[in-house]
Amino acid sequence: MTPLNPAADIVELTRALVDVPSESGDEAALADAVEAALSACAHLTVDRIGNSVVARTEAGRAERVVVAGHLDTVPAAGNLPSRLEGGLLHGLGACDMKGGVAVALRLAATLTAPVRDVTYVFYECEELSGDRNGLNRIAAERPDLLKADLAILMEPSDAGVEAGCQGVLNADITVRGERAHTARSWRGVNAAHRAAAVLRRLDDHTAERIVIDGLEYREGLNAVAVRAGVAENVVPDTCVITVNLRFAPSRSAGQAEAYLRGLFPEYEVEVTEVVPGALPGLGQGPVAALVEVLGATPRPKLGWTDVARFAALGTPALNYGPGDPALAHTAGEYVPVGQLRECEARLAGWLSGGAVEGWHDCAAVP
Repeated sequence: MTPLNPAADIVELTRALVDVPSESGDEAALADAVEAALSACAHLTVDRIGNSVVARTEAGRAERVVVAGHLDTVPAAGNLPSRLEGGLLHGLGACDMKGGVAVALRLAATLTAPVRDVTYVFYECEELSGDRNGLNRIAAERPDLLKADLAILMEPSDAGVEAGCQGVLNADITVRGERAHTARSWRGVNAAHRAAAVLRRLDDHTAERIVIDGLEYREGLNAVAVRAGVAENVVPDTCVITVNLRFAPSRSAGQAEAYLRGLFPEYEVEVTEVVPGALPGLGQGPVAALVEVLGATPRPKLGWTDVARFAALGTPALNYGPGDPALAHTAGEYVPVGQLRECEARLAGWLSGGAVEGWHDCAAVP
């Protein structure tokens, strides 16, 4: 096991996390290290569920906050080990989201007596399908661990607040034709050719812009795969176009499905996945209070994050973490050192009531 010192400088801690490979489904080594590091902290109660680690303060405060981040990364792209150049920390997961995990881990270790009780959640398999998501497993097996007045997802947001998130819908649109030998193609109907009408409709489609709480969520509808044909000498009788719809959180899952079907009423549409988003909730007390403290102008989250899971649990949530979300999943991802320090300082100040406490009872694991 690679030891972690959660009391180390935030830059060194981030580098240490990046240098422990943890591609989705292979987070055990990093989860072991996080569990060992936090178990050495006398002020925390630590639980392990699969390869997710939950650490809590139990000081009986009036409020409880969840600070969460996923341990997994997408597959490596020649971007290990980490390297530090000109104030930028490069490496797999540096942006998405080991920089945010480092902030949460250091807060967990160093804030021994926060003015709000805190539940720190470090979870597995966020980058995979929802049924494997570690946060989803915790909600199913130990929902008590996720009860809180507010949740902060340490997703990269350029050290600003990204409120809510979009919903996502995937569907297959099937175009029918009739098989024939390509030597006698006039006897058949080429479904792949017919699919051009669907692709033109997608190309002509104007995505909606929906304003919620003063934030503009830009929707998107795109073909992401086209499949047809069984052999080189057969006119295809089916063509399946997979589409991805990113929809504003004001639409429910059912409304998003109805919207898509309404655009293609004459075709077979099979919805394969639909996950609702989360409203920004800027008018909710806990969210509004934290936004004011952070001094950030909220932006809409263009994408889906686990704030939606907390919203489904009835917990207000927002995205706040270091790193540019546009760099997530790229080979050249990095996190600015300045944003690591800024996020740590602002959250530490808010959670501690203005002063960052020491780590006298939390030693590094040898």
